[in-house]
Amino acid sequence: MSYEALVMIAERFRVLGEPIRLRLINLLRDGEMSVTELTRAANTSQPNVSKHLRLLTDAGVLRRDQRGNTVFYSIADQSIFRLCEVVCDSLDEQLRTKASIFAGI
Repeated sequence: MSYEALVMIAERFRVLGEPIRLRLINLLRDGEMSVTELTRAANTSQPNVSKHLRLLTDAGVLRRDQRGNTVFYSIADQSIFRLCEVVCDSLDEQLRTKASIFAGI
């Protein structure tokens, strides 16, 4: 794999390395939402949400659609959910293994 490809892969993981960004992606799983809706649902400030939405959009994860004064976001790259499922499944297995150590106590 080329160095350039590795840089692109690392950038994708960096973009996903913030819990608030993962929260925003999860909130958009069922369809588009406005910045106002996302701000309320994420329970954080509008400038903070906007900053993270911009990063996710620039990375190609989200799509932005402005209608009048309202901006809506939706998932642009559905493969992001497969990646999250792989990570969640791996963590689930690790936690089950660790829990089984204590089951016999």
